[in-house]
Amino acid sequence: MTEVDALSGATKSNLGKAQKYHRKAGLYAWVEVAIFGALWELVGNCGNNMLLTGCFNRALDDKRRVAIPKRLRDGLGQADQQGMYLAPGTDESLALYTEQAFARLAERLAQTSPTRQDVRAFTRLFYARAQRVELDSQGRVRIPPELAELARLDKEVVLLGVQDRVEIWAAERWKSYLADRQGHYDEIAETALQ
Repeated sequence: MTEVDALSGATKSNLGKAQKYHRKAGLYAWVEVAIFGALWELVGNCGNNMLLTGCFNRALDDKRRVAIPKRLRDGLGQADQQGMYLAPGTDESLALYTEQAFARLAERLAQTSPTRQDVRAFTRLFYARAQRVELDSQGRVRIPPELAELARLDKEVVLLGVQDRVEIWAAERWKSYLADRQGHYDEIAETALQ
């Protein structure tokens, strides 16, 4: 059995074989670290299915940067290293996606008929204004001027963790949205969860 054979798979049965093989070579501890490290890396990177939740009040600085709360950054996973996409959201908000979430959305859109007028309009409006952004060393994202204008962002903004994205709202617009819809939460839930 070669060293590659002993390490491949990392299942329980293969782990036992790898342990016996490498104990003889005096590398048992290092192999175990490598195997379990690789397994934890796979678990940690298997699509980043962590749901984003929460509501956070923030301020835009003079350069239109907003600090993403640590809880949301942690939920976004490796976004600080891979970059993200900021795009028009719904209800006059912006949506911040990881590359993986943005790719999943693109795949979903690719499943729809490109001849449908609503699909063509949405993809044009969405992709034409979506922009790649990066977190800076302080966990901030710079909002491009045209997207800030689109969402009517002023100094005070609200960040929402919404499933696989972070929504960025003008604070007054979010208050208005809540006032209009919070009283109808039960009816909205009944319709949405059918």
